[in-house]
Amino acid sequence: MMAWGVALALATAAQNGPIDWSALPPLPYRAPPQLTESMHGFAAREARTGRCSMPRPGQKEQSVRVDLAVLIDAAGTVRAVVPRAINCPTVEQYAAGLVSSFARSNLLPRGAADERWYRTAVTFSWQQ
Repeated sequence: MMAWGVALALATAAQNGPIDWSALPPLPYRAPPQLTESMHGFAAREARTGRCSMPRPGQKEQSVRVDLAVLIDAAGTVRAVVPRAINCPTVEQYAAGLVSSFARSNLLPRGAADERWYRTAVTFSWQQ
């Protein structure tokens, strides 16, 4: 079992320093998660309030992608979800919560006997 100190170190690195996100294997979803209009709407509201620095200001179509590292234990349970910082903590944490929920009972069997980190991403899109 991976020590929580190591998990915390990865979490800190994911937020504050370089991490080779492409080296993490993709999160093995059984069925790809589907974002609802209200999920996209949350990110849109955060962007409109000015609490976040969203890309491409002034563009008609907006989108933001949140990359996430996900720690899965040997039983297939999500142990931690760490978003890559995008200068919008509310959307980062919202995406982390969504991924944790999406993964519940929706992961393929891994055959791994230990905890492993995976990567996934959530992209929110909306019209201005």
